[in-house]
Amino acid sequence: MNKGFIAINDFLDSLTKICSKVKVMREKQIEQKLVKEIKKFNGLCLKLTCPSFAGMPDRLILLPTGRIGFVEVKRKGEKPRPIQITRHKLLKSLGFKVYVLDDEKQIKEVIRNILGGDA
Repeated sequence: MNKGFIAINDFLDSLTKICSKVKVMREKQIEQKLVKEIKKFNGLCLKLTCPSFAGMPDRLILLPTGRIGFVEVKRKGEKPRPIQITRHKLLKSLGFKVYVLDDEKQIKEVIRNILGGDA
């Protein structure tokens, strides 16, 4: 096989890995800032993992006076997958607040909405 072709494939593989790490880091940074802000309100920002129920939001927000919300964290401009949209609709139909967070600038607004506009 042509060495140039192999080198290009290796380069593309490396680039794909780097891009996926950048995506994860960006989501992770937004998620970390969300956790930090929730703590300022004496709340909990719990990581959700539901292996038998795919598509659930990333975080469960519990704030004083029984305020609850779910947050899906995405990188800037990324949209939820179809299964996530289905789960969001289900949670909303049960009366829960569900948010998609793709920018750290949205964090205070999400908290304000979960608190009912009191933040």
